Amino acid sequence: MSLLFTPLEIDGLTVRNRLWVSPMCQYSAQDGVPNDWHHVHLAQFASGGAGVVIAEASGVVPEGRITPFDTGLWNDEQRDAWAPIVAAIHARGAAAGIQLAHAGRKASTHRPFDATRGSVPLDAGGWVTEAPSAIAFDGYAEPAELTTARIDDLVGAFAAAARRAGEAGFDLLEIHAAHGYLLHQFLSPLSNLRTDEYGGTLENRARFLLRVVEAVRAAAPTRTIAVRFSATDWADGGWDVEETATVAQWVADRGATVIDISTGGLVAHQRITTGPGYQVPFAAAIRERTGLLVTAVGEITDGPQAETVLQDGLADAIMVGREWLRDPHFALRAAGELRDADAASLWPPQYDRARRHR
Repeated sequence: MSLLFTPLEIDGLTVRNRLWVSPMCQYSAQDGVPNDWHHVHLAQFASGGAGVVIAEASGVVPEGRITPFDTGLWNDEQRDAWAPIVAAIHARGAAAGIQLAHAGRKASTHRPFDATRGSVPLDAGGWVTEAPSAIAFDGYAEPAELTTARIDDLVGAFAAAARRAGEAGFDLLEIHAAHGYLLHQFLSPLSNLRTDEYGGTLENRARFLLRVVEAVRAAAPTRTIAVRFSATDWADGGWDVEETATVAQWVADRGATVIDISTGGLVAHQRITTGPGYQVPFAAAIRERTGLLVTAVGEITDGPQAETVLQDGLADAIMVGREWLRDPHFALRAAGELRDADAASLWPPQYDRARRHR
């Protein structure tokens, strides 16, 4: 058996393999409610053999959505719409996760496949965004600086969303502190110029995130908690690997078990050199420094590549995005590429003729 298709035990949750589906926004909801598109989109990955299927960044408040068409978990109608999707993922053998998010100054934008770019005007369904400091992301509207009272409210909103996620049946709750969204904006000195208890020192910049992790853990005590970090801003003077490693240990001390490592997204002037597995070294660095369970992501597109990452001890599980979109049965293909006969059980019986007759 390959490492990629070896089960993984996390907090009492048994995940059937280590090839997981990253959260990928679909920009297809109405009023934050997932629909048939989300149901088919996510369930197909479970049929395709994924170990964990993580649903897209979902706003913990309406103002936390990246676009007006994002999903949410700020009310019970959304929770009830997620429940059958979670059941469909479970019925196909995968664990189900969801990413709890607030986009901060990168909220209220047009969808990436729309003709218009930038912020959605107020008279067209947009809203005033909020951030640690009143500094706009390049090309977007200026946000309002969050008050400490509003920060308290948002901690409560993350907790309420976590409770609803547990009620919907999700196994894993990922707190989004990456890609230039609100919690990442607090972490980075490039976007956080506050002089109160939420700005300045690393302890202060991490305070909001740590409160969120504690609140989510208290609201969902039986669920696995993950935190997604961007390990670097790819910009001078920004958030970096050493700070990520330190705060990763802090969130683990407060109940997070999985550290999901990506990079970038905070500033438009970032300079990123991409290529196959280009973000894996960042995951490896965090794993080496902390000893925590770490997932890697970034242009991982076949079974042998993913297996090598695990065999080399660079990560504990693999997050994949675009390759799942290209091939919703990516795990079945990867098992074939690795000639892992033990992974035959991943194939739904309805599809087994395709495995046996190549």
